[in-house]
Amino acid sequence: MNNSGMFVGFDIGGTTLKYGLLDSDHTIIQHGIEETPENIEGLMQLLGSLWKDLTQQGQNVQAAGFGFPGIFSQKEQRIKQSPNFPPVEDIDLHIKLAQLVDVPLWIDNEANLAAFGEFKLGKGLGTSDMVLLTIGSGIGTGIILNGKIWRGNCGFAGELGHSPVNPSGSICKCGNQGCLETEVSASKIVASYQEIARTQDKFSAEDIHRKAQAGDNIAIQVFTQTARFLGIGIAILINLLNPEKILLGGGVMEASHFIFPPAIEEARRRSFRPAFECCVIEGASLGNQAGFIGAAMWAKHNLRF
Repeated sequence: MNNSGMFVGFDIGGTTLKYGLLDSDHTIIQHGIEETPENIEGLMQLLGSLWKDLTQQGQNVQAAGFGFPGIFSQKEQRIKQSPNFPPVEDIDLHIKLAQLVDVPLWIDNEANLAAFGEFKLGKGLGTSDMVLLTIGSGIGTGIILNGKIWRGNCGFAGELGHSPVNPSGSICKCGNQGCLETEVSASKIVASYQEIARTQDKFSAEDIHRKAQAGDNIAIQVFTQTARFLGIGIAILINLLNPEKILLGGGVMEASHFIFPPAIEEARRRSFRPAFECCVIEGASLGNQAGFIGAAMWAKHNLRF
């Protein structure tokens, strides 16, 4: 194989689609972000257009990786369930993408690939067991065990975001109640602020962060409440997997100054002490590029083997 080629990665989320072109030294040659189309036809049209643009920029593109939201069956090459982007459910994605892409391609859950990106080029470099939690409009979980993506029996492992942490919490898009995703997501931060402040004013999670930075006690209270549920999720991971590292990323972690300390304290309180003490918990390093970097690296990895 010619190792001088380039690799393309796509990170398809429920709201945004991020993409990038990496060279053989893992330098990002081109990258961008688009709004995710609302239906599968629009998505495929956008991917086709981006592919043409990227392959014009990059000579000798050898492979492509695609990360999709939801639980992905490697055997069937289908997303079996996607609470945050239902249009991709139960479609043979490999067949559709092969009509657009003229190089070998690989598909996986987008959180798995973001974790693979951190494992190969980010804060997970040098570890053999790590977990990445991405906290934004939802909760993504990617698990690396013994140096490999952990998928479980049918490929559906890693859905910590849909594990209940609050029996009296809100109904999740997956149909469950009080999932970690419903308690820690950006939309929950906004809803909690509106409820405590008794206001119907429109805010974003970024607005609440700015309020907290300005000393708004309600905003600080909301982030502390959010962090405690996150800490429960972290403790579950520590007690269940005993990982070497847990990395926290995603847009909500822009407010890490308010979230990190109470989340770590809650995790410490709820974990076995020896397991907590041998786990490093820190911020991820690749930001919102982790998904497309991981997708490109996954394509390169598979092409080699």
